[in-house]
Amino acid sequence: MSAQPEHSPVPPPAPAPTAAAELLVRIRQDRRSGQWAAAFEADWSRALENSRHSYSLSPLHDVVRAWQARMAAAPAVDAFIASGMDDSDGVGLDDVLGARP
Repeated sequence: MSAQPEHSPVPPPAPAPTAAAELLVRIRQDRRSGQWAAAFEADWSRALENSRHSYSLSPLHDVVRAWQARMAAAPAVDAFIASGMDDSDGVGLDDVLGARP
């Protein structure tokens, strides 16, 4: 018998090499660009530093995936807010996405 699992989880595919630049362009075109561009750049800087120390691109890929999810969810969030529904019991996006600090 082997101690290895029979089925290992398949890692998500790596984002395209230009994904971060394309994402930053989309963020800068958004109406929230003042806040979001600075937040993306701060996340990217931290991930870049982590990558330099770990010799892994995973932190950079994680930032791209998290921001892609935020951008994809933004229209639904805007629609919810515009509907006037009570959002006082909301959950933070980082909690939903499972993002790490």
